[in-house]
Amino acid sequence: MKSFAGKVVLVTGANSGIGEAAVEQLAAAGATTYGLARRPDALEAARQKHPAVTWLLADIQDPAQAKAAVAKVIDQSGRLDALVNNAAVFEFAPLAESSEKMVHDQFRTNVLGLVWITQAALPALVASKGHILNISSAAGHKAVPGGSIYGATKAAVESFTRSWALELAPQGVRVNAIAPGPTETAGFNKLPVPADVLPQIKAAFVSQTPLGRMASTDEVAMWIVNALDPNVTWMTGAILAIDGGMSLT
Repeated sequence: MKSFAGKVVLVTGANSGIGEAAVEQLAAAGATTYGLARRPDALEAARQKHPAVTWLLADIQDPAQAKAAVAKVIDQSGRLDALVNNAAVFEFAPLAESSEKMVHDQFRTNVLGLVWITQAALPALVASKGHILNISSAAGHKAVPGGSIYGATKAAVESFTRSWALELAPQGVRVNAIAPGPTETAGFNKLPVPADVLPQIKAAFVSQTPLGRMASTDEVAMWIVNALDPNVTWMTGAILAIDGGMSLT
């Protein structure tokens, strides 16, 4: 029997990048897998591509939408065993060039949205003695000149992970984080920079990575699946650096 049989997992930001790879692998491992997307077009494309996943439309920046999405999962499946807080936006700019919109967008999704969806899911996770898995970044614990806003949001995610691990342990809920290094995703390739600058940005990240390359979404998602494995029960408050050694530089 597959290890995830009977388990229900909800992944935010699931229509592309690491989230998409994660829902694909979780469904293949036997989990009843729900994916959240915030745009109707993205959700419909994801539904066509990954029919084994149940897709829900929600913008986690809105607490009401976050609550409604979790309510649908519970109504349909009767339980929730794991929440993967993957949804995030990122944009790089020096402090002097960081616009109000850029700052607000990143904090609303990466920090506030993560809080709203986790609050909504918490009663069900307490009932199942489930698992919260936050997706952080090497930028959450490593200085990133030109990326301070994004890094600050991920530092908040890592702080949540440690604090919630202690807060929720008495209720049987485990809280951990995966912190990837630079990863080849559609979002990375859509950064609002000139086309000839993007390879330079990627090269700068690779130069900080001892293994000398960017990660694939599949290899990061593999660690999400491994961390959520129902047989892994003796880990909480951990932040797993899946970054090719970037944190060491």
